[in-house]
Amino acid sequence: MDPFVLVGGGLTTARAAEALRTEGYDGDLVVVTTEPHHPYERPPLSKDYLRGEAERDAVFPLEEAWYGEHGVDVRTGETAVGLDPASRTLTLSDGATLTFAKALLAPGSTPRTLSVPGSDLAGVHYLRTIDDSDRISAQLLEASLEGVGRLVVVGDGWIGLEVAASARTLGLDVTVVGRGTHPLGRVLGTEMSDFYARVHTEHGVRLQRGVSVTGLRGADGRVTGVDLSDGTHLGADVVVVGVGVTPNIGLAEAAGLDLRDAALGGGVAVDGTLATSHPDVFAGGDIASIPSPHYGRPLRVEHWAIAQETGTHAGKAMLGAADPYDKLPYFYSDQYDVGMEYTGWVDVRAGYDDVVVSGDADKREFVAFWRVDGQVVAGMAVNVWEQMERVEELIRSGRKVPTTELEGFVG
Repeated sequence: MDPFVLVGGGLTTARAAEALRTEGYDGDLVVVTTEPHHPYERPPLSKDYLRGEAERDAVFPLEEAWYGEHGVDVRTGETAVGLDPASRTLTLSDGATLTFAKALLAPGSTPRTLSVPGSDLAGVHYLRTIDDSDRISAQLLEASLEGVGRLVVVGDGWIGLEVAASARTLGLDVTVVGRGTHPLGRVLGTEMSDFYARVHTEHGVRLQRGVSVTGLRGADGRVTGVDLSDGTHLGADVVVVGVGVTPNIGLAEAAGLDLRDAALGGGVAVDGTLATSHPDVFAGGDIASIPSPHYGRPLRVEHWAIAQETGTHAGKAMLGAADPYDKLPYFYSDQYDVGMEYTGWVDVRAGYDDVVVSGDADKREFVAFWRVDGQVVAGMAVNVWEQMERVEELIRSGRKVPTTELEGFVG
């Protein structure tokens, strides 16, 4: 029998492999990953691993020995460059081909790059892989020890702000450049964006808002500064760019698999089992656009929990499970002494009624709720733990929740 093949080197692949073996699949199983490492997870790369507080083993959800013990053939340093669903054939970068019984596509995303003069200077980094994190960590520590330590972060999304927090914790001088007027504004809206802006400014981070990078300056081939659209020049010893990612849908697109419209978030269209338009090819993680029974539309979410949950779900579905995927989006972020969990989904661009806060935002202990038509659609707990199940109950209830009830949520 032909093997099951898992394409990708992230958490989705690890959880799919684990689920397949746990559910009793004893056939051949092959993992194909472009990176030279076994599958790993990415959240620590901007947090404790970047700061040198976590060992390398901490980023691997399964020990390397697990794959050998469970008969999983992990092919590192190999890229899937062609997929023929009709013949169930995968072509690899070394020219080899794999005929598969079923395949899971979970190739993740690629960071968007800056296209400005000087973007190729040494000291300009993107954070996506464990090797990226190693390089950035080494330069941050070097800059800090030399007593200069000027970091400019381009991009004020989650990656940018987490890197900024880690760098400030290491004692560097940090400036964050954002094109919008509110950091995290596209995800959280203005209210909670303002909260995170206060957190960072209180820790000494300078926020440059409503500007873009027009060029990077350097000396002897190394970055020395950043020019902004308002005429400002920022000195920099290290630059980290975090301006979003693009899902790696090229393999699926070239294979003729159905894609989702950009207005719905793009990605590879899957059904509730995570099967693509070909029943023997599944997709998970960043590239998967998954129908949401609760929100009544497909969602494509680039967060840890999606990788975790879709990997397990896809592994079971490849063995015939037909249960539809019905997890609410979930993610978390740790910045300084602010730990956060978020569940649900809100289209900030389309608008929402309001954000109701229960607890004390000044003390950084609260739960915030986003409402649309009076219903709670998302909730975020900051330094208040074990609340996500209760928040999810409110979201799934579909009822109009009074302000007084939400304000009394944190007792």
